[in-house]
Amino acid sequence: MDPVGEVTMTETTVAYGQYCPIARALDILGERWSLLILRDLFLGTTRFNDLARGLPGLSRSLLAKRLRQFERAGLIEKIGAEHLLTEAGTQLEPVLFGLGEWGARWVFGAPREAELDAALLVWWMHTRVDTSMLPGRRQVLQVRFTDDVRRFWIVVEAEVASVCETDPGYPVDVTISADVAGLYEVWLGRMPLTHAQRTGRIIFIGPPALTRRMPAVLQLSPVAGYVAASGHPDPTARAS
Repeated sequence: MDPVGEVTMTETTVAYGQYCPIARALDILGERWSLLILRDLFLGTTRFNDLARGLPGLSRSLLAKRLRQFERAGLIEKIGAEHLLTEAGTQLEPVLFGLGEWGARWVFGAPREAELDAALLVWWMHTRVDTSMLPGRRQVLQVRFTDDVRRFWIVVEAEVASVCETDPGYPVDVTISADVAGLYEVWLGRMPLTHAQRTGRIIFIGPPALTRRMPAVLQLSPVAGYVAASGHPDPTARAS
């Protein structure tokens, strides 16, 4: 198999100068934000504006630079407005999620205050909505946090989910009421949803026929299984 493209010193500030496949890989992947951009590409985010929205701490200029580096290195190709993984890029999946599994076991714990970004959480959640579980052409889920004054809406139309930070003007079908940390911990597998509901950390408000579907509609993070299996779940949930 031919090697993917090489990144030169003009394309990146990282160059280890060692004749070693690990060093060569890190020349491409070792810079800040690189692996998180790849994470989002693996999860199906392919357009520049959507990548930028899911990486709020990353400047648009640096995102553009990283995408150019990935393209020159043969990890992605741009087709129209989409950045799509190549064969070389897709083969990074076990590396990336292996890192997630290691992180879940050894360095993951209770959320830090600086990590609790409500807008980012709702953005992540909308990418995992199982729209096949929702009836009708349009369904509106409002996310109402008990400790953040902002309101968010996940609008599902024709089986496509989008996020609104202003009222879209449609009737709300289900309201999800939660504290930010609690919803993060459920979505990332630290706290079982059943425990969160039993203790009032998460409440679904709406017709029972719809609220009963929410555990299936709101699929968890792709790394939630690693977190749940790590042996470090939420201690309150474990004690109950």
